Amino acid sequence: MKKNFILLIGLLVLALIADLALGSVIFSLSELWEAIKGNPEAYIQRDILLNHRLPKALTAILTGSGLAVAGVLMQTLFSNPLAGPDVLGVTSGASLGVALLTLSGLSLPVLNYLSGWSQVIAAILGASVILLLVILIAMRVRQIVSLLIVGLMIGYFTGAIVSILQSISNPDTLKLFVTWTFGSLSAVGWDQIKVLFLFVSIGIIGSLLLQKPLNALLLGQNYAQGLGFSIKKLRILVLILTALLAGTTTAFTGPIAFIGITTPHIARGLFKTSNHRIVLTGSICCGAIIMLICDLISQLPGLQGTLPINAVTALFGAPIIISLLLKK
Repeated sequence: MKKNFILLIGLLVLALIADLALGSVIFSLSELWEAIKGNPEAYIQRDILLNHRLPKALTAILTGSGLAVAGVLMQTLFSNPLAGPDVLGVTSGASLGVALLTLSGLSLPVLNYLSGWSQVIAAILGASVILLLVILIAMRVRQIVSLLIVGLMIGYFTGAIVSILQSISNPDTLKLFVTWTFGSLSAVGWDQIKVLFLFVSIGIIGSLLLQKPLNALLLGQNYAQGLGFSIKKLRILVLILTALLAGTTTAFTGPIAFIGITTPHIARGLFKTSNHRIVLTGSICCGAIIMLICDLISQLPGLQGTLPINAVTALFGAPIIISLLLKK
């Protein structure tokens, strides 16, 4: 198990170095090191590194780890291996919150795609409303497929509202919002990273503190209650943490799919356990690595511009979800 963690840390470091070095301008390892040291002769590389690639890489790490933890929480709470922020409509709820704020003219025009606290709060509230609705439905619908269909319908419903808002919004705001929906890591600056780091850290730390009740919940609600854990309180805490993680990441990077649902399965398969102490930590590492790799692919040298991050994550995540469905 320690070897697997060492492997993940090594892969994380390699993915980070590759993400910083490769792009439209390729840095050698020596150029990258000189830029990090602040060598005056490497001022161009240092400017690219500090103002573009490093913020994007840190955003990838925070987004990947946050969505992965949100996926673990949802899969445990719903006892559903195919649960995730995007599958059950939580990401759509966050997008709806942002759309209501930006497209309806309730806020000032958004600079640099999305910035400030208002978008974060709107995304968290939107995610919370949808997640609460899904929890209430899940208490009556027990079948996995039925719950997934409900999540799909919620996604269609929120998408319809967003489409209506798009049709009545002004062209400049609409263009900005549509670009945001493609998913992007490059629009997050240092000021936004501070906010993203704060909320994702709170969500991850809170999730790690719930290891014991989450492990008990794996054996059933009656077993967890028998150990003295309050299922109602646990649901509320998971709702808050999931909305915090999914809402914040969506507000800054757009609705990114497949990371939340696929990463927990990779962590469980790698460590051969469902213990949340291991799965949560492993998912944090795997999510960060996957997002760094997706970001690297989206900006490969020779590409005309940058690919939408959602397109890359879909190429990665869709085959995994199909394989899970076939196994079930």
